[in-house]
Amino acid sequence: MPSSEPWPGTDTADEATAVRQVAAPGGHAGPVPAPAPAGAPAMPQPAGPGGPGDEPQWQPHQPRQRRAAPVEGLSAGGVCWVAAHGGAGTTTLAAVLGGVDLGCRWPDPARDEPASIILVARTHAQGLRAASRALNAIREGRHPAGMRLAALVLVADAPGRLPRPLVSRLRMLRAVAPVYRIPWVPQWRLGKKVDRPPRQVVKLGQLARAVQQGAVR
Repeated sequence: MPSSEPWPGTDTADEATAVRQVAAPGGHAGPVPAPAPAGAPAMPQPAGPGGPGDEPQWQPHQPRQRRAAPVEGLSAGGVCWVAAHGGAGTTTLAAVLGGVDLGCRWPDPARDEPASIILVARTHAQGLRAASRALNAIREGRHPAGMRLAALVLVADAPGRLPRPLVSRLRMLRAVAPVYRIPWVPQWRLGKKVDRPPRQVVKLGQLARAVQQGAVR
């Protein structure tokens, strides 16, 4: 698979099973201090385990307490669009419906990016296989702690109906994750705005807003 995918080399034989829904204690003896010069005040000597007459014990250096580093983590609010492969359509969906376009990578805790993601793939054979690999990576826990999958979005790669073999693959994915299908939108190909988007896009927009508001977990 192309290196642009965030989960290379994770192909599975059976896509139907890709997903099923992160100094020693006490010190050590040291040298005996030299006697103090005449007339100088005597240095106090620590008492050993047997009393004042025992050999003084070396006190190990106590390291300075460091301030705890700030805790990093994913943000509870917002939504990220994650591409299962290059050209999936995350940039267009983020521009139309809002959210953060991450391209082909998981959200980064160091950047305080949203924990909720919407995975996006095309409906051609390569896209469906990439979606299967991404879902399998999620199942195996190969993602940042706290990340949550809100849905899988499958964007049409061409106008018209899907061939039967691709429909079978899509059904496998639908059995293991919430799937939203987006039809072919000619205006998006030309970079134009759609005045009346298809109802599937409207439903996806409702989901994206609910996720951003924290209504979907």
